Amino acid sequence: MKVLNLIVVILTFLSLSCSNDDDSITEQPQGNKLLLIGNSFFKPYAQKLDVLAENASLLDHSSTLITRGGENGRPINFWNDTNSSEHQSIKATLDQGNVDIFGMTSGHDPENRTEGHSAWINYALQNNPNIIIFIAIPQIDFPLEWEQRADEYGFNSIEELYESMVNDLVHKTMVDELRNEFPETKFFTIPTGWSSFNLNQMLDNNTLLDDINFMGPKSNSLFVDQKGHQGQIIIETGALVWLNSIYNVDLRTNNYETGFRTDLQQIAIDIMHNHNENYKN
Repeated sequence: MKVLNLIVVILTFLSLSCSNDDDSITEQPQGNKLLLIGNSFFKPYAQKLDVLAENASLLDHSSTLITRGGENGRPINFWNDTNSSEHQSIKATLDQGNVDIFGMTSGHDPENRTEGHSAWINYALQNNPNIIIFIAIPQIDFPLEWEQRADEYGFNSIEELYESMVNDLVHKTMVDELRNEFPETKFFTIPTGWSSFNLNQMLDNNTLLDDINFMGPKSNSLFVDQKGHQGQIIIETGALVWLNSIYNVDLRTNNYETGFRTDLQQIAIDIMHNHNENYKN
């Protein structure tokens, strides 16, 4: 009897030990197959996402990036230009199937804000029935005119104008309409533009830990031209916003080196913390 009891105790101990070992195994985060289409206010973040995904050890992450400049990078323009190589490349990627996430810019035709997005989603669903859609919301361009632009639209600041653009224009009149049209499809948005506005506010408040110009060389400026194309510090911050939004990577423990002393991870954390929960992934 004593021998039997001893055997039971040993087996119980081994069972608990194996259970504890299994619990201690950390599952490797998985990546997704992405199709990303947009313009120059979309492209830098999409390119940097590949670097961040590799740094975060996201297995099987891959992306196909197709871009054109300006209005030509809007979904409606990609869709209407049926003879273009870009149109054909987007269709070819979707035809292959297994695309997990399809990202587009919020750029639209003023007469019909969802026409291009809707057309591409309809096409995507044919071979990718479980595809997830995100819409990236860029900054407002021409930063030297931000104060004037806000005043023209009746806002006290460019931040108030952008917040209205995110919530009233993109969320309510674009995403909500697309959700009604495609009730089985998941949608989320990425408020990339806040990276530019928050960093600009920090520059004004002299709270950046780096020597950054408002406009100048890409390496040490917010913007590189009057149109407002992004300097590296904005690209790094916006890409971190993308990483958290798409993959929910914890930026508090993220070890990616941005190349700047300013805590860009914290800026991205704050941006996503303030983003409407109903439009998160």
